[in-house]
Amino acid sequence: MRSAETTVCTAWAPGRVNLIGEHTDYSGGMVLPAAIQYGITLEVARVDDVVTLVSDGYGRAEPFAADGHGERVAGWARYAQAVAAELDEVGRPAVGLAGTVGSNLPAGAGLSSSAALEVAVALALCAVAGFELEPLELALLCQRAELRAVGKPCGILDQAACLLGLPGHALLLDCGTLEHRPVPVPANVALLVVDSGVDHSGETAGYARRRDELERGMPERVRHVVTENQRVRDFAVALERGDLFAAGELLLASHASLRDDYEVSTPELDLLVELARDAGAYGARLIGGGFGGAVLALVEAEHADTIAMTVSSAYSERTGRDGATLIAVPSAGAGLR
Repeated sequence: MRSAETTVCTAWAPGRVNLIGEHTDYSGGMVLPAAIQYGITLEVARVDDVVTLVSDGYGRAEPFAADGHGERVAGWARYAQAVAAELDEVGRPAVGLAGTVGSNLPAGAGLSSSAALEVAVALALCAVAGFELEPLELALLCQRAELRAVGKPCGILDQAACLLGLPGHALLLDCGTLEHRPVPVPANVALLVVDSGVDHSGETAGYARRRDELERGMPERVRHVVTENQRVRDFAVALERGDLFAAGELLLASHASLRDDYEVSTPELDLLVELARDAGAYGARLIGGGFGGAVLALVEAEHADTIAMTVSSAYSERTGRDGATLIAVPSAGAGLR
């Protein structure tokens, strides 16, 4: 039942593309993500004591208590319920909402749709309850919510990028100290994302295994993280200098390390990297946790559409998959509208 004092707000949370720095965040390493122009919108009205959500793409979610506790719900609403529970534990009043979720963010492509949903829900729940947290506090809370929701021991990369994004910039973030600064992305380059069409629903289990192997000191896993941290630093410098050839080589080296040392690539992702390079990209690598998903290619802005069509067509011919593409534009972070 709606309360007599109904308030309405709209929360927006973008997806993100991680330029470089993969599987480094949960060990306190370096990352360089950027919020993008695609994301999730959550229009909400304040209600008494429950949270009810509906999505055009995923249907109506099972309602749950405004404090996030009680019987766990299934499906995509588990992310929202986990956010509500984490907020309850830091003192948010148990105020409910009724919300409609809209999204133009491709799910499963390594653009962090789950983090965008968590952040949008967190902002809306805070807004209807008159409760505030600093952006990094909220990012850490949403990180904990993902672990609570699906058992994925992710780092802070996705949620921080979603909340701290700036137009035209990537975010150089030390996940150990949380020190961060913006890094301009040159206007003459485009960030081309190509989806492999390979479902990475098994990523959570693989992700957890890799984290365990890293923490146990498996040499190949440690080598990837050490070298990837340095690549992140070098890539930021290359962008600031406008040295796109160096940046591209660093992307290729990152992919090789993810393929050989961290073993999270797939034949389809490897093929996309090869096709992007052959089509004229400066470099490319898998993005997200791996085991499927998408690749990022750094390309000249004026040739981005041509390269996208070339890669997609060749990939489809070789694999029978679509190879859907998009150009990610570094954009502003999450907020209320």
